[in-house]
Amino acid sequence: MDFRPTGEQRLLRQSVREFAETELAPGVMVRDEAQSFPLSLLPKLGGLGLMGIQFPERYGGAALEAVDYCICIEELARVDPAIALSVAAHNGLASAHIHLFGTEAQRGRHLAPLARGRHLGAWALTESNAGSDAGSLRTTARRVEGGWRLNGSKTFTTHASLAGTFVVMAVSDAARGARGISAFIIERDTPGLVPGRKENKLGMRASDTAGLALDDCFVPADQLLGETGRGFIDAMRVLDAGRIGIAALAVGLAQGACEAARRHATQREQFGHPIASFQAIQFKLADMATRIEAARWLTYRAAWLKDRGRVTTRESAMAKLFASETAVRVAEEGVQIHGGYGFVKDYPAEKFFRDVKLTTIGEGTSEIQRLIIARQYLDADA
Repeated sequence: MDFRPTGEQRLLRQSVREFAETELAPGVMVRDEAQSFPLSLLPKLGGLGLMGIQFPERYGGAALEAVDYCICIEELARVDPAIALSVAAHNGLASAHIHLFGTEAQRGRHLAPLARGRHLGAWALTESNAGSDAGSLRTTARRVEGGWRLNGSKTFTTHASLAGTFVVMAVSDAARGARGISAFIIERDTPGLVPGRKENKLGMRASDTAGLALDDCFVPADQLLGETGRGFIDAMRVLDAGRIGIAALAVGLAQGACEAARRHATQREQFGHPIASFQAIQFKLADMATRIEAARWLTYRAAWLKDRGRVTTRESAMAKLFASETAVRVAEEGVQIHGGYGFVKDYPAEKFFRDVKLTTIGEGTSEIQRLIIARQYLDADA
């Protein structure tokens, strides 16, 4: 593996960084306080190719690779993790599911508007009793003439209040357990599809999260996504790739928190000296920078393997586990370096600290990542 970025990757990083600092930085706290994702951002994100980063140009995508995707998410998260989360969820879940398992007709009809940033995508898997145990869904899909009738509810669905296209997992054959779950594409104005209560969150507040109700919702047969009964299996493949994006988000968030701490340490004086001159602070910054770099390369390695067509179940889990837990530690140390200023909203440290915890929960908790890694090793030994 060549660790040197290409000229195109350096330009990509510079372009996304300039966009984030110009378009996102001025409104970070306004969006956070309002708990609002501004839909006015979509054309700007779409114009830069950030709503269809890895999808083919014929669908309006930027046709970039997985490592490039990590660079984009990282640079957005360095400035506003909540917007990075929305971009990652849009690209890595609903849109990716349609791209990987949809028919050509479905890609043309549903993926193209998503990749061009015309509206947001939502991926509805989690339910109140089916979180880490994602195979225990209760939402049902009953076959009827011309299609399916869906009934049930979803929770913690990113973009449920705003999305134009939903990918919903439901039980189509209860007797088959996880192998009886199917996936469906549902458009926002479909009767019976009702966004639920918007969550009032600790962090990532500008990224919309809400429930979703399906009340005898009719879905035409041609909007079954993938094969009947393979929805759960396909969803796990989607998550393998999506976790690389969350790892990149954690790396970017950690980088932003570390840079904020470094700025404060060089400007804040105590006992007649900048606190950056004290060994205690220097050691914190050194540890933060070292762990971020390790997380970055673990993440890029998983992306590099994905670009080469490898199955990355273990590598994706490792990257997400290490990067997310590294980011939590870095964000906490960032608050500590800021002292009392790290506890107030006038400084960025407290927002990074609130935002970061989701990276150890979303798209599989740290505990689930450890289970995945352990099983991969045990299977390999067997």
